[in-house]
Amino acid sequence: MPAFNCFKHSVVTLNCTVWSRSAHTSRVDVQLNSTMRLISGTLRSTPFPWLPVLANIEPPALRRKAATDKLVEKIIKHDSWPIQHDILSPPLLRLTSSKPLWLDLQPVDIKSRWRHNWKSAQVVNSHLVCDTTIWQPGFDLPRQQWSLLNRFHTDQGHCGACRRKWRLTMIFVLVARPRRCPTLSNPVPCQN
Repeated sequence: MPAFNCFKHSVVTLNCTVWSRSAHTSRVDVQLNSTMRLISGTLRSTPFPWLPVLANIEPPALRRKAATDKLVEKIIKHDSWPIQHDILSPPLLRLTSSKPLWLDLQPVDIKSRWRHNWKSAQVVNSHLVCDTTIWQPGFDLPRQQWSLLNRFHTDQGHCGACRRKWRLTMIFVLVARPRRCPTLSNPVPCQN
């Protein structure tokens, strides 16, 4: 997973303050979601909110916002930069389709926004995740077991007939690693 962080996200966050307001940002997000599916071993039918949680990587939109906030903070600190005048006293908006940097200058705490987005998302088994910003139980398992556990988390695995045929049930996962899955061994909704 460090390779994902190093290659995909470093390239994606490079100059994202320039292109993050583009109409084509969704094309980049499609590639990031595909890579997170590959890493977490989940299927295409897995809901989008689950992907960053399982991979323990902030959602792309929040990462782009954090990079933009960091750049704006840097611009404000340097009085000699010509762009500071544009940020602090922005020109009039000429094109209705443009989304300039200075329209959204409120800094965002990524972790709290991610938690809020998770609580407001309507996804299956969301009660299994108390905090989206930490490694989920089973993150340290070998890849095959971890991806199987991720499919159980998201309830997006193979059909029930195949699970019975292969003798893959939730009981198998819990018996195999009871100490590693405290949330799953006690599936009571988290107290917030």
